[in-house]
Amino acid sequence: MVTAAMAAVIAASLAGCSSTGGKRAEEERNRAASGKANVDTPRWKVAMVTHSGDGDSYWDIVQRGAKQAAAKDNIEFLYSHDKEAGRQAQLVQTAIDQKVDGLIVTLAKPEAMKGVVRKAVKAGIPVITINSGQDVSKSYGALSHIGQDEVLAGEAVGEELNKRGRKKAVCLLHEQGNVGHEERCRGVKKTFDGTVDNLYADGTNMPGVESTLEAKLQSDKKVDTVLTLGAPFAPTAVQAAEGAGSDAEVSTFDLSDKVAQSLADGSVGFAVDQQPYLQGYQAVDLMWLHRYNGNMLGGGQPVLTGPEIVTKDDAEALQKYTKRGTR
Repeated sequence: MVTAAMAAVIAASLAGCSSTGGKRAEEERNRAASGKANVDTPRWKVAMVTHSGDGDSYWDIVQRGAKQAAAKDNIEFLYSHDKEAGRQAQLVQTAIDQKVDGLIVTLAKPEAMKGVVRKAVKAGIPVITINSGQDVSKSYGALSHIGQDEVLAGEAVGEELNKRGRKKAVCLLHEQGNVGHEERCRGVKKTFDGTVDNLYADGTNMPGVESTLEAKLQSDKKVDTVLTLGAPFAPTAVQAAEGAGSDAEVSTFDLSDKVAQSLADGSVGFAVDQQPYLQGYQAVDLMWLHRYNGNMLGGGQPVLTGPEIVTKDDAEALQKYTKRGTR
C-alpha cells in the first residue's frame, strides 16, 4: 500500500527527472541558438560562392541559415558572391586555392561555372549546388543539389493563376541569362490557361524596372497579372501598376518581410516560398554529414525546398519569421 508520504516522495522524484530532462533539452536548444558547436569534429572550412548581386536580401537569408548550421557543426564558413559569372568562377578558384574542405555553389549561368566546378571535384573537394543549376549539377560532379525545381515552381504558379481566373500575365525577368528565371516563366506557360509575356528589365536599376513595367501595363490593358521573380521587385511592381492605372494583381517568387506585409494588406496576391534559410542551413549541414559520416540525402537526387504557395491566409503566421530574417 502506498502511503501519502511515499506518494509525495515518488511525485517529487518524477518531477525532478522531468525537470532535469526538460532543462537539458532547453540547454541544448540554447547552445545551438547561441552559435556554440554541438560536435567535436575537426574545424572544417566550407566556402559558399553565389551569383548574388550586392544588397540582395534573399541571399542574406541563405547566409543566416548557413551560418547557423556552421556554428552548430564547428565549421569555418566563408561566403563570397558576384553576379557576373566569370567573376563568380574566379571566386570558386580562390576557394580551391584555399584548399577548403567543402564547396557550396550556385549555377545560375552554368556554362561559365562548369570548368571550375569540375576542377574543384578533381581536386578532391566535395561540391554541393544550391538554388540554381539542378539540371547540370550531377554532370558537373556535385554530390547533390538543394533547392526548388524552378519549372515545377512555375507550374504551381500557373495553376494558382487558373484558380484566380487570370487571363494574361507578365513574367518580369530581372537578370538576363539566369537559367532559373527562364525556367520559372517556362513553367508558368506550361500550366497557365492564359497567355504569358516575358518582360526583361535590368534588376540593378530599380527605377528602370518600374518604368519598364509601367510602360508595358500602359500599353497592354489586358494584362491582369504581374509575376516578379524576386521578392525585392514585388513592391516596385505594385508601384508600377499604380502608376499605369492598372488593376493587374502582383504576385512574386520568393518571400521577405515586405512581401509578407503586402500579402497581409492585399497589395500582393501570393508568393512562392523556396525557403532560402533551409537551402543555406541544409547545404552546410549536409556537407558536415558527408565529411563526418559519408551521408548524402536523396541518393544524389535533388533535395527540394519548395515550391510552397503562400497567401494572405498565411501572412500572419509567417511574419514572426520574416521579421527576424529567416523566411
